[in-house]
Amino acid sequence: MKEILHKELSYKINGILFKVHNKLGRFRNEKQYSDAVEEEFKVVKISYKREFHLEKSFDGESGNRNIVDFIMDNKIILEVKAKPIITKNDYFQMQRYLCSADCKLGILVNFRRQYLKPKRIINAVFDNHSSHSHD
Repeated sequence: MKEILHKELSYKINGILFKVHNKLGRFRNEKQYSDAVEEEFKVVKISYKREFHLEKSFDGESGNRNIVDFIMDNKIILEVKAKPIITKNDYFQMQRYLCSADCKLGILVNFRRQYLKPKRIINAVFDNHSSHSHD
């Protein structure tokens, strides 16, 4: 049986995402969804940083290159989208964030969808060194 990374925290975050989607629907912008998610994080007392600037991940990288929507407990990165479809570039962006932050798990969510489907994304560097898999 494969271990699920940060199971309890992921479960809480997903519950919040569905609650926000049910409350606001699918036609708001990213900032509105992020505001609502942040309010719920406060209610359930999830430790987070919003619009957090990641440190430079290599020599020569310009500052403020990677700004994540949320990072919770310094364990999970949440990237909020409100667009017709999630693209490969969105997945690549999350991988950049995960590598730069040295996090193992990210959640990518697109609130524009009629049915919310948060995607758990495992850091590719971490995944190559373990038996964990995406879910």
